[in-house]
Amino acid sequence: MRHIGAVQVVVTADESDREPTLAELDAIELESPLILAEVDLLDAQIKTLDRPENDVDTRRIRRARNRVLAARRDLANRTAGASTAGGAA
Repeated sequence: MRHIGAVQVVVTADESDREPTLAELDAIELESPLILAEVDLLDAQIKTLDRPENDVDTRRIRRARNRVLAARRDLANRTAGASTAGGAA
C-alpha cells in the first residue's frame, strides 16, 4: 500500500506558520507606542493587586491611563491623517 500525501511543504503549510508581512510589521510599529503605554498601565495595576492603593499608586495609575489616552489620540490622528493625505479635500 502506498502512502498518499502532499510532497511540497507549500501545499500543507499552515497559515499560522508564516512570517509576518511587511504591512503587518509596519502596523505593529505604528501601534507600538500604544502597546507600550498599555503595558505600563497593566504593570501599575498589577502592583496594586496584593496591597491597598496608596497615593503614589493612584498617581502612577492615573499617569499611565493618561499616557494610554494620549497614545490612542496620537494613533487615531496619524491613521486619520494618512487616509486623507492624498485624497481630495
